[in-house]
Amino acid sequence: MDTINGEKTSQPLSAGLYSELQKDILSGAIPDGSKLTEQVVCKRYNVSRTPVREAFRQLEADGLIENIPNRGAFVTGLTKRDISDLFDLRILFEVQAVEWAVKRMNSEEIDRLAESLEFMEFYTLKEDVEKVLSFNTQFHNIIYAGTRNRMIQKTLAIYHTYLKYSAPHKTYTEESLRSILEEHKAIYDAFESRNAAAGRKAMEYHMEQSKLRRIAQYF
Repeated sequence: MDTINGEKTSQPLSAGLYSELQKDILSGAIPDGSKLTEQVVCKRYNVSRTPVREAFRQLEADGLIENIPNRGAFVTGLTKRDISDLFDLRILFEVQAVEWAVKRMNSEEIDRLAESLEFMEFYTLKEDVEKVLSFNTQFHNIIYAGTRNRMIQKTLAIYHTYLKYSAPHKTYTEESLRSILEEHKAIYDAFESRNAAAGRKAMEYHMEQSKLRRIAQYF
């Protein structure tokens, strides 16, 4: 089993390092404009040069670093415009995902959706933000899997990761937690009634509200 920063990981070393670097760049732990060298990364993450080179290739393909000839690799990260555009793209894909999932998910999957919603409600009442967000993610992942479309699952997973780690520290009020819960209830109701049009409407509203909540703290 490989290690990063002295901790064991079940992922291949290059994949684990890529995920760590991606998270640190998106969160600002490695600031925009920083120069990344193999030597520095090897020391910081306690890895050899081979996985670093592969991670650099993936990060450059993602647009998170830029290799400048004769100067090296520099962090580019995401701009505020990038974040706004990501939200708009995610809205389009989430709305399509819910339409397909309403039509394609079986009863067992809808029961799992209901279970996630119940946990969200339970932890909303307790104002346990971490648990609410965890079951929020699970709720959406069930929908993604229910589309039976691997490409939309992969795309939305990427958008979710980028938006999650690029978010500033956020304080959720009791009112905002309840709003998030009610938005998810409306989405679930569409699944229960097998109403794709209602699902599209509910998901679009939820995503637009999510963007507004981010804008209120980020912008």
